[in-house]
Amino acid sequence: MVIPMLCALLTPLRWRAQEGDPAVVFAKSLKDEINLHVTGVTWLAVGGVVAALLLVDLLVLNRNAHVPTFKRALLQVVMWVSIGLAFGLWVIHRYGGTAGSLWYTGYLVELSLSVDNVFVWALILSYFTVPRQYQHRVLFWGIFGAVALRAIFVFVGVALLNAFEPLLIVFGLFLIFTAWKLITQDDDDDIDPDKNPFLRLVRRVVPSTDDFHGQKLFVRLNHKRLATPLFAVLVLVETTDVLFAVDSVPAALGVTRDQFLVLTSNAFAILGLRALYFLLADMHNRFEYLQKGLAIILAFVGLKMVTEQWLHLPTWLSLAVIVALLVGSVLLSILRPSEREESAAR
Repeated sequence: MVIPMLCALLTPLRWRAQEGDPAVVFAKSLKDEINLHVTGVTWLAVGGVVAALLLVDLLVLNRNAHVPTFKRALLQVVMWVSIGLAFGLWVIHRYGGTAGSLWYTGYLVELSLSVDNVFVWALILSYFTVPRQYQHRVLFWGIFGAVALRAIFVFVGVALLNAFEPLLIVFGLFLIFTAWKLITQDDDDDIDPDKNPFLRLVRRVVPSTDDFHGQKLFVRLNHKRLATPLFAVLVLVETTDVLFAVDSVPAALGVTRDQFLVLTSNAFAILGLRALYFLLADMHNRFEYLQKGLAIILAFVGLKMVTEQWLHLPTWLSLAVIVALLVGSVLLSILRPSEREESAAR
């Protein structure tokens, strides 16, 4: 109910321009933009599928606390990616090739940007020395929150763009600025979770214990309900989800403005994020150039949004560029050892 109300409130703000005004010309320049007619039954069905997949992950695949092996994590990553690719095929079957191309492009953008999210999670979990067998539960709730946040950001973002078309340029410039920050920042800069204002507020307000109690977020000791360190970790994970959503949702809106395509491509990319964490968490130094590649992808999408009025790239070309940048950065990391790896080898 909240999301439709937000959209309804933003509707009166719709940009009212006459034929020939710059905003109208800008809107008409957005070629190949589609607006799918998605029924309420389809929305409910897809939402049910996503909820069912989350429950399978929690109650079947990872019901008991355990340390996933590399092989198990790899198999689960393959499973989640296969599910995403299969859903993209369903989109093509139901809505056509153009919709499918846009969906796969949005899916790949979100999946590639999620890699950076994985490494931040690894930093948080190592900072709090969370035992690996307890990490899945807190990451599950982190992914659940990420899906919910993406839904809010997508619907509000689309409503804002429909209300004021040139906002697309603002989103594009923001992505270019974010890419510049990723390229110029020092990889050795440490993130101190203790400086997170939300975490400091939680510690001040919520009674906590310093001891882990299995996978529990709260525990009752001496007739008092106390938060475990896993609750503090969850707070940090959710706040980082907000920050990453601020980057990834505008990037997805740079591909298409259709709510169904943006939200589902984001959701299916996020579903496999937990398995991707257990696969890549200890390999940050191995993929030295991946962050630079992600920055270039962000810059490419940002430039695409800024120049859309004058230069329109076909969807297949955008998808090819993103794939080339992602694969190229991974291959460069594998074939060319970083200075950090060479010093460690010595």
